[in-house]
Amino acid sequence: MPDNEPLSSLREKIDELDRRIVELINARARIVVDIGKIKHTTGTPVYAPDREKIVLERIRAANKEVGGPLPNSCLEAIYRELMSGSFALEKPLRIAYLGPQGSFSHLASVKKFGSSVEHVPVTDIASVFKEVDRGHADLGLVPIENSTVGGIIESMDAFLENRSVTIVAEVLISIHSHLLANCSPEEVKIIYSKGEALNQCRQWLTATFPGVERMAVASSSKAAEMAASEKNAAAIGSSLAAELYGLKMLFSNIEDNPSNVTRFFAIGKQAPKRTGDDKTSIIFTTAHKSGALVDVLDVFRLYGINLTNIDTRPSQKRNFEYYFFTDMTGHVEDDNVKAALSEVKQHCLQLAVLGSFPRAAETL
Repeated sequence: MPDNEPLSSLREKIDELDRRIVELINARARIVVDIGKIKHTTGTPVYAPDREKIVLERIRAANKEVGGPLPNSCLEAIYRELMSGSFALEKPLRIAYLGPQGSFSHLASVKKFGSSVEHVPVTDIASVFKEVDRGHADLGLVPIENSTVGGIIESMDAFLENRSVTIVAEVLISIHSHLLANCSPEEVKIIYSKGEALNQCRQWLTATFPGVERMAVASSSKAAEMAASEKNAAAIGSSLAAELYGLKMLFSNIEDNPSNVTRFFAIGKQAPKRTGDDKTSIIFTTAHKSGALVDVLDVFRLYGINLTNIDTRPSQKRNFEYYFFTDMTGHVEDDNVKAALSEVKQHCLQLAVLGSFPRAAETL
């Protein structure tokens, strides 16, 4: 039919472009294999956060140059999967995360490292550090800060206990909660989730499901598992949990704060290279004298270093002694950061650099 000819012609063009795209992707993959051989010979890490940042920046620039129409987020997702497949060609990577499967940490791991690597769930945050330290996992992913609830205590404490790993990257993940169930909304009699998730959706639950029982469980993944096996039960969880446990998303994005973001640290054994757009995390304790913390902050001000986050944790060694977890702009190899840290040590009882890493440019 004449009306179908333009459509069929356009589809033929798409088919030809798809063939060329596949050809180019595989040509890229063959080069990746060669790179993998060189990395293996020289002992270079498979995952290079500095290189990842450069690749994604070039993709965003190229997209702007050609005028779209695809958004950067779409192209970045495609290239993250391409890089994930590249890791598998060079050396299968194991990524440890706070489980179980379907948790928000699992979702963050997949968004950051793609689906071609092995995502390994562990029982607690401390175990993520241990798996990386022992070499059982190439990298680990731990939540460090949430825009709603603040610093993640378990992760900060784990950094105090384990200094043999370094931060290699940061990941910003938009946390969207969904109501998952295999029954209709009217049939829901109980809603399960982790306590924090129930609290983050409290206003929506009160308005939409008044009088329906809410029960806190160990994790949002456990909640999804229970909702999948119980009649008239629902869970608050991730889209990945819905997929893994065979649940329908009755309502999407039910969190009270639509801008809820969790920042994760990727940890490993080898530090990434400087990119020119980096952050550095340190922990320190100040000397026991009046104004010691002010002295430290004045040093950073003097060297023009922006402190983007400061958190505190008890040292667990002496009463009323605290560690300060601090993020700053810059890399330990930057002259001003190097000089500032050298001077800051004079005002500290202890100071340790947790890692310098590329600044996360986008929220995934």
